[in-house]
Amino acid sequence: MNTIFFDVDTQLDFLYPAGALCAPGAEEIVPALAKLTQYAKSSQIQILSTADAHSEDDPEFKLWPPHCIVGTAGQQKCAATLAIPQPAILSSIPGSTVAPASQIVIEKQHTDCFTNPNLTNLLTASRYIVYGVVSEICVRQAALGLLKTGARVELVTDAIRHISPDAYAAMLNEFQTAGGILTTTEAITK
Repeated sequence: MNTIFFDVDTQLDFLYPAGALCAPGAEEIVPALAKLTQYAKSSQIQILSTADAHSEDDPEFKLWPPHCIVGTAGQQKCAATLAIPQPAILSSIPGSTVAPASQIVIEKQHTDCFTNPNLTNLLTASRYIVYGVVSEICVRQAALGLLKTGARVELVTDAIRHISPDAYAAMLNEFQTAGGILTTTEAITK
């Protein structure tokens, strides 16, 4: 089965308490994120990583505090989630492409990674392993969008973090109802 690991928004602003929009307790999943990244690297599994890439006056900041502004420390990916020092960056400019790489970062300006028109060209797997932050927002949209491709989609529950426990529970139910599968880091990396 052709597998792609799908790493959602594992950026400093979301993962660490000093970040602009940290999910409570998100730093606790960093060891699981590191284990998944290293497993993918050693197993030569493609990693697609999403990353918020906002301008200083991004319209999203009417809904959320400023975060992941291009060029800031907070916009950077957590080192534990980098399979290679310089992953390929796929911008959201229509028609953008990247050279093949073991890890590709898909930039986005919205919570839904599928707003990057270049993402669909990279979705070639029959199985996706999804993890990252924030569970009920960007992870939800990525997982449900991947399910629409007809592929098997597995959500790594110990490698995601939420803001609202109720919204998280609702998202897990929605994901499973749509055909998604819940799993753990241990089950994936054994």
